[in-house]
Amino acid sequence: MIGMITGQVHSLNAPVACVMTAGGVGYEIELPIPSFCQLILGNHISVYTHLVVREDAHSLFGFIDKQDRDVFRKLIKINGVGAKMAVAMLSTLTASEIKRAVDQDNDVALVRVPGIGKKTAQRIILDLKGKLAEFGDMSAEPSDGLFADTTSANPMQIIAEVESALISLGYKEKEAQAAIKAAQSDDVTTTQALLKAALRQLSGF
Repeated sequence: MIGMITGQVHSLNAPVACVMTAGGVGYEIELPIPSFCQLILGNHISVYTHLVVREDAHSLFGFIDKQDRDVFRKLIKINGVGAKMAVAMLSTLTASEIKRAVDQDNDVALVRVPGIGKKTAQRIILDLKGKLAEFGDMSAEPSDGLFADTTSANPMQIIAEVESALISLGYKEKEAQAAIKAAQSDDVTTTQALLKAALRQLSGF
C-alpha cells in the first residue's frame, strides 16, 4: 500500500495532480476539491494516499489531511460507496459535516452529494454510526486563506478544467455549466477559485 507521497507538484489538471518524487517518479493522484485547491505548481508537498486496485486500473487517491483519508477509508468500506463517491463526498462536505450528518441522522445533508440518493444516504449513516467517534471534534476547518491559487490561465481553459473536474465528481454537464456561470465573477481568475465558487453553488451555500 502506498501510504504517503512526498515530492514536487509537477502538473495540475483538476482534480488530478502529478507529484514528482525525488527518485524521478511522477504519481498521478486524484484529490477531493479542498485538497486539490491547496496545491501550488512547483511546491514540495506530502500527500496521504490510498491505492485502489481494480482489474482494469490502479487509482491513487490523495489527501492533504490524514483525517480526510481516514474518513475516505471508512466510506469505501460501505456497500455501494466506491472511491469516486467517497471523493465526491469529501469534495462537497468537510469531514466535520459528514460526522455531524451521521451523528444527527441528517440524510438530507448527504443527499447534496452527486450520486447519493436517500437510501444510500441512510445506509451511510447506519454503517458509520459510532465509527467516527475516534476523530473527536473535527469542527476546525481550514480557512479560505489556506486554499492557494495557481497562476492565472486563459479564462476558457479555466472554465474547461473546472467543468471537467465537476463532471468527474458526478455532476451532470448542465449542472456543472450552470454552477460555473453562476459562480463566475471578475475576480475569479484561477481554476481553484472558480472550482470552490462553483462547488458552493452546487452545494447550496
